[in-house]
This record gives sequence, C-alpha cells and structure tokens, in this order.
Amino acid sequence: MFSGSIVALITPFIQDQVDEGSLRTLVEWQIQEGSQGIVVCGSTGEGALLSHLERQQVLSVTLEVAKGRIPIIMGCSSASTAEVVAMVKEAEMLGAAAALVMTPYYIKPTSEGIYQHFQAISKASQLPILIYNHPGRTGIDIPISLFERLVALPTIVGVKDSGTDMRRPLQLRQATSKPLCFFSGDDPTLSAYLAKSGDGCISVTANVTPKLCQDMIKAWHDQDLTGFSKLRDLLFPLSEALLLETNPSPLKFAVSLLKKCNNEVRLPLVPVSSTTEQQIREAMHTIGLLT
Repeated sequence: MFSGSIVALITPFIQDQVDEGSLRTLVEWQIQEGSQGIVVCGSTGEGALLSHLERQQVLSVTLEVAKGRIPIIMGCSSASTAEVVAMVKEAEMLGAAAALVMTPYYIKPTSEGIYQHFQAISKASQLPILIYNHPGRTGIDIPISLFERLVALPTIVGVKDSGTDMRRPLQLRQATSKPLCFFSGDDPTLSAYLAKSGDGCISVTANVTPKLCQDMIKAWHDQDLTGFSKLRDLLFPLSEALLLETNPSPLKFAVSLLKKCNNEVRLPLVPVSSTTEQQIREAMHTIGLLT
C-alpha cells in the first residue's frame, strides 16, 4: 500500500501559532522533490503539543495542497485508547489515507493491553493503520509474538519500526501471508531495514533533503548498489546530526537554514545548542545544501 521515502513532516510555527504559509510551501516542496507520502502530526510534527484544532488545521491544509498526489498519513497517538479512537475517526472523516498509531506511552500496558488498544481502534474505523513501534518514546518494544497478533487485525496494513531488531520485517513476512508494508523509523537504520525486506523509511532526514532520501531507496529497489552506497554514505552524517538532541529541535534548525520555516519549537522542547548547530551546518555543507 505504501513504500519509499515518506517524510515525517515538521509543523512550522510563527509566534507559537501554526505557520500555514510555510506548511503549504513545505508540502508542495516535498511532493515536487519526490517524497512518496507525508506523515503529519507525528512525533516529528510535535503532534503531542498541538491542540485539537491545530491538528485539524495541519491535516486539512496538507490534504488541500497535496490534492491526492501522494498519500497523507495522520499521526494518531496518545496514552488513552478512547482519545486515539477519536483521532482516527476524525482523520478518516477529513480524508487521510491512513493513521500512524504509536503504542500507548507512559502507561506501559501489558501485551494484552496493547493488543486490545489496537483492536478497539480497528473496530472503530475502517481507516488503514500503521503500527508505530518506538521503544525510546514509549518504554515498550513490541515482541514478535505480539506483532503477529496485531497484524492479523483487519485494518492493520503495516509497521513503522524505531526498534533495534532488524530481523523484524523478515520475521513478520514469514509469519503471515497478509500483504504488509514495513518502514524503518530511523534514517540510520534504513540500509539494514531494506536488506531485511523493508519497504522504505518514514524519514526525519527527508525534511531536509527529500530527493536524495527517495533516490537512495529507489537505487536499492533498482539494484543499483553503487548508487545506493554513495547516497547512503552521503546522507549518514546528516541523519546522525539530526539526532544529536531531541527531535525535532535539530530538524527545525536545519530546515530554517534552508529558509523554509522558523527555528521555533514548543516547550518543553527548546532550540539546539550552538555545538549541535555547528555539526548540522557541517553535515549540510558536506551534502551541498549550504554554501
């Protein structure tokens, strides 16, 4: 259903309000540069810090600009199952192509609790769901036995995985005959994920260099290993630099250097240190993004 480089889009702000003009520019730029989809209101989009009306605004504007040219996926995550159900229903009503749903954070439910969380969401809406496994933000790394149960739910169409077990896509493909898509959730692990039958990346780095991110995945699928290796090595320092401090603070700084948004995040996030700024500048200069 989904593949390639899907950007986990930032939410631009101006004086603590959603910067709709910059958002429109970013969405159009991503489409023109070849991104195969856009996730809005995820962790990179500061989704947990947006109000209900702001989430509606971001999704509606993104859908309006995209005009069906690429799929728009809505981040729908919360510690509360009831809240996620409401988010997913609204995303379906507004016209999102799918919802990206993280395992509940802070609560640390059991495997059965996680299963029933996704089961309730699946029963409440027909919107396709991508499971988001992010142990660093939730404290839970979904075991393969639970994944096998979850992907059997009728609306589950794939997985975004920010875990460290690169066997997972291959294990799941062998454990089920259901067609599924598997995405790396961290740009530095993409090469390993593709080698283990992954379909692409829901990418932070694509906010800065969308064309090269998509070109790298295309080179892999075209079996152009020379081109793939060159792009992998070129992008790796930037991907590492964008993870030096809490996402999306480094990313907002990088995109601001491209003059596409303000370097503005919401508390409790803060702008990055001068040391991190310098490392990001150096990585972007190496790629040729800055002169």
